Amino acid sequence: MNTKAPPGVLINGRFLSAPPTAVHRVAYELTRALGELPQRPPVSIAVPPGTRPAWPAPELPVRETGRLHGIAWEQLFLPRAARGQLLLGFCNMAPFGVRAGLTMVHDAQVFTTPRSYGQVRSAWARLHIRRAGAAQRGLLTVSEFARRELVALGIAPAERIHVVHNGVDHVRRIPRDDTILRRLGLGPRRYALALANLQPHKNIGLLLRAFARPGLAGLPLVLTGRASAADFAAAGWSLPPNTVFAGYVSEGEMTSLQAHALAVCTPSLTEGFGLPPVEGLMLGTPALIAPCGALPEVCGPGALRVDPHDPAAWEAALLSLQNDPALWQSLAQAGQAFAARFTWEAAARRLVEVIAQVTAQWQ
Repeated sequence: MNTKAPPGVLINGRFLSAPPTAVHRVAYELTRALGELPQRPPVSIAVPPGTRPAWPAPELPVRETGRLHGIAWEQLFLPRAARGQLLLGFCNMAPFGVRAGLTMVHDAQVFTTPRSYGQVRSAWARLHIRRAGAAQRGLLTVSEFARRELVALGIAPAERIHVVHNGVDHVRRIPRDDTILRRLGLGPRRYALALANLQPHKNIGLLLRAFARPGLAGLPLVLTGRASAADFAAAGWSLPPNTVFAGYVSEGEMTSLQAHALAVCTPSLTEGFGLPPVEGLMLGTPALIAPCGALPEVCGPGALRVDPHDPAAWEAALLSLQNDPALWQSLAQAGQAFAARFTWEAAARRLVEVIAQVTAQWQ
C-alpha cells in the first residue's frame, strides 16, 4: 500500500475571537505551545473573515478563509479549507463533513449531566461528539477519566481516543493583581475560593451549606464568575453572610485570588479535568476536591478529598487547613510538585505524537 504524509495540519481558529472560557483557554494555550515547538508538522490556523482576535496571536500562520461566521462558517467553509490536511479542533465541535480530523472532547458531561447545559445545547453537542467519534481519525481528550467515560458511552474505541492533559503553567506568566484583595477586604490564607456556578454538577450549593456552619463563620467564601447573589437566591439557595461575590475578575486578579487563598474548593460531582484547582496547585495553594471525575487524577497529593454530599466534612477539612500550618504547607509543596508536570509544552509534544500516530497511514 502506498502511503504519504499529509501536507500539513490546519487548526480550527474560531476560538481566537471567542470569550476567554476554560475551553477557549485550552485551545489558545495548546495552539500557542504548538507554535513554539521547534519540531512539529507544518501547522496553520483558519479563521472566519474579519476575525478580531481576543487572544494574542500565536506563532503560527493565520489565514482568513471562506465567508460567513460562527457555525455556518465551521460547517460550510472550514471543511473546504482543510482539504488534504488534518483538521484539529479543540472546542468539542467538528464539521460534519470532515473525516481527516482530530477533535478534542473535553468531557462527557452533555451525556452524563445534561441538566447542566439545557436540552438544545446538550443535543447539539451530543450530535457533534458522536459524529466526530464515528467518522474522524480520532478524538482528543484531557484526562484518563474522560477517556474512560467516552469509551463507556460508545463514542469511540479506546485506541482512537488520545489523552492530552491540559497545562496550567500559563498562571506563572500572568502578573498578579493584588489590588483585588484590598477591594474585597481579604487577607492571605483567610478565605476560600470557588467558582460562582449554578450548573448542578458543579455542586456549589454544598459549599454554601458548609459555610453556613458555625465553624466557618469567620472564613469568607469568595465566588468568582458569572452567577450573582441574585442568581443563587432565585435558584432557591440561602446565602451565608460570609459569601463574597467577586463577579468577573481579570486574569491577574484571578491569579492573585488563587495564589493567596487558604484553598481552592472544587466540590464537583464530575469534571473532565478541572483547571482552577490545578492552577491553584501550580501557584502553591492546596485544593479541596470531591473524589469525583478527573479531580483525583489531576490534583494528586496536593488535595484533600472530601465527601461531596457532606457539608460538615468540608467544614472540618477547611478548619484543619486553617488550624494546622504544617498540613497546609505539606499539601502546598506536594501539590506544586505534582502540578509541575502539567505544562503546555508537554501537552503540545504529546499532541505532536498523536498527530504522527494518526497520520502514519495517511491515504
